[in-house]
Amino acid sequence: MLGHHYTHTFLETAVASVNAGCNLELSYGMRNNVFMHIPQALAMGNITLQMLRDRVRPLFYTRMRLGEFDPPAMNPYSALNLSVVQSPEHRNLSLEAAVKSFVLLKNIQGTLPLRARDLPGQRLAVVGPFADNPRVLFGDYAPVPEPQYIYTPRKGLETLGANISFAAGCREPRCQWYSRAEVVRAAGAADMVVVCLGTGVDVETEAKDRSDLSLPGHQLQLLQDAVQ
Repeated sequence: MLGHHYTHTFLETAVASVNAGCNLELSYGMRNNVFMHIPQALAMGNITLQMLRDRVRPLFYTRMRLGEFDPPAMNPYSALNLSVVQSPEHRNLSLEAAVKSFVLLKNIQGTLPLRARDLPGQRLAVVGPFADNPRVLFGDYAPVPEPQYIYTPRKGLETLGANISFAAGCREPRCQWYSRAEVVRAAGAADMVVVCLGTGVDVETEAKDRSDLSLPGHQLQLLQDAVQ
């Protein structure tokens, strides 16, 4: 609210938030955050003790239900490790969720899905800044990924047995520096081209908006060169 000029001070923001029913602040690790001013607001009579108790109660009720105050031995989730989280069952479920979340805008002549049985002997080009760059595949507020579990488009397609050629064209999503020759060389020798474009958190994220929906930098040129 402070950043949007709805309020002018942290104290005013704390009062307005608590009175509106907000009971939790995402403080970004700041020591001097908004809700640190709640005691001052309480002392000044801007909020009541009963209101403060009403706001705190559901927070601690939820934390107790989650077992945060239980001895670790009582919480079965405390013993989970990557062997459980990254078990074949969980990885297969994640794959199923990913496959079912695709939005297919066009499928001219039934090009998709690519079938592993049809790819041996085919020459496949994978191009673009998202083709083999694990760092840019994760969106805002994503967990820190384990590199061993990341499959880029290039790495995933290589498991299907096709003859893969790769050209990033530009190293990062901003695509300020672009190698047309690299893309043309890879795409020109292929039977099929997979172009991997987008934005990523380098270009847009929370508090980093854009004024248009155009592809960044030379990405549109990269796409046109691949199509040509």
